[in-house]
Amino acid sequence: MTATIHTVQAEKASGELAREQQLAWKLAELATRAKDAPQDEEAVAMAKNRIIDNAAIALGAANETAVKVARADALASKGTGKATIWGLEDHFAPLPAAFANAVGVRFLDNDDCYLAAEYSHPDDNISPIIAVGQHLGVTGADILRGIVVAYEVHVALVGTGDGTGICLHKHKVDHMTHIAAGTAAGISSMLGLTTEQAYHAINFAVHNAISSRQSRKGDIGAQKEFVPGFSAEISIKAVNHALHGLKGPNPVYEGVDSIIRRFLNGRDDENAVYKVELAEPGVDALRNIMKTYPKQHAFEYQGQAIIDLALQLRDQLPKKGDGVDLDQIEKIVLETSHHTHHVIGTDANDPQKIDPDSPRGTLDHSIMFAIARCIQTGEFHKDRAYQMTQAEKDELRKLMARIETQFDQRWEDLYHDQDPNVQAYGGRMIVTLADGSEVADEKTRANAHPGGDTPWQRPDYEAKLADYTADLVSDAERARFIEAVNAMDSLSGDSLATINLVVDAGRLEAPETRGIY
Repeated sequence: MTATIHTVQAEKASGELAREQQLAWKLAELATRAKDAPQDEEAVAMAKNRIIDNAAIALGAANETAVKVARADALASKGTGKATIWGLEDHFAPLPAAFANAVGVRFLDNDDCYLAAEYSHPDDNISPIIAVGQHLGVTGADILRGIVVAYEVHVALVGTGDGTGICLHKHKVDHMTHIAAGTAAGISSMLGLTTEQAYHAINFAVHNAISSRQSRKGDIGAQKEFVPGFSAEISIKAVNHALHGLKGPNPVYEGVDSIIRRFLNGRDDENAVYKVELAEPGVDALRNIMKTYPKQHAFEYQGQAIIDLALQLRDQLPKKGDGVDLDQIEKIVLETSHHTHHVIGTDANDPQKIDPDSPRGTLDHSIMFAIARCIQTGEFHKDRAYQMTQAEKDELRKLMARIETQFDQRWEDLYHDQDPNVQAYGGRMIVTLADGSEVADEKTRANAHPGGDTPWQRPDYEAKLADYTADLVSDAERARFIEAVNAMDSLSGDSLATINLVVDAGRLEAPETRGIY
């Protein structure tokens, strides 16, 4: 591998940075020359796994209100294109189809992750790539290359070690900015655009994908789930405009009024430098997708190992009937990293995070809820975890109030370690019982992580699909879909519509209220 670390810095004067030195151009080169690079079979196989994962989580959320609304928005375009929407047999225009699918994939917060300088769900790139590919009738191999390229770019921007990556969240910028770059690069590669076209597509997409992280604060609403849908729309339009020869704002990263200069580190330090590691265009096999990790549990990634740990510890706690005697738990302390403590732990100082009546978008970012629910029920299922009786809520409220997170430098160091074989997002949990005794253990990585106790393989993705679509899709339809994904390399044109799962009649709900369209 001949990867190169590129420095990215704002211009001192407008126009001083040659186009070939700009990050967007380098991303465009990587994307447009990917077809000349050796294909990595593991990366392609993982792209297929993540398509199956997308189907599972999108349909698992199919009857959630935000997803129903996004799907209903797309119905007006029925018959006007060749893109599919998870669950529906009809064909749609690519823009609304991509939006609807992207919202469905994100809703459960159960999609794959990659964490470094920035946070990300790289599979947010998949919905728009498939929608455009189906609509234009490219080959399945083209779609898979587009997905691999999108992951390559997205992961590179998030960071790959040695101080690389462009951090957005520090400046309260949502990570949609990196999703849009990855998607624009992936679609450009899939469609065989020139480097100049891809360059302008990336400039368009990145510029228009700046949004604040207020969507993740306070009374969390649907914007959090809609972010990848908006990114999909922005990216598809960006590529479309670049295909017409239109130029995007440039240099989008390095200009004197660019993202770096006005939103990120360059705002306070005109000499601020970022580093981005990129594979050699057309030479290196693209493998960044292999660095990403799936989610077993419908919860923010920093909670995945903690959920596994809580379930593991539960077996050692005092029993009452078929469950745990919650009255015997005096307190629970989780020693962990700054993020887990500050963002989803008690240092967030957010009363909603210890209130079981809070919306799901808050509870799936409360480690107190996750720990308490695991101990209470012995599982953390995508639906059942969030479906509580009043009696369960009353129990949870008491138990959540006895849970405390604490910052621990050891776990912070592991969190930020640049060696992927060392990097960990876990913690140590100490349960103090009423008699003063303690039950304690720790876990560095989630079980499903590539470096975890039971790294996920294809059967795990298929099992997730079966679980999440059990009441929606027939066994025969599920088997047909998996066969189509397996044979995706040889598909093209109208046969790409088989990369979809059709839900049994009457299983998909419509919004309860009527909108504009």
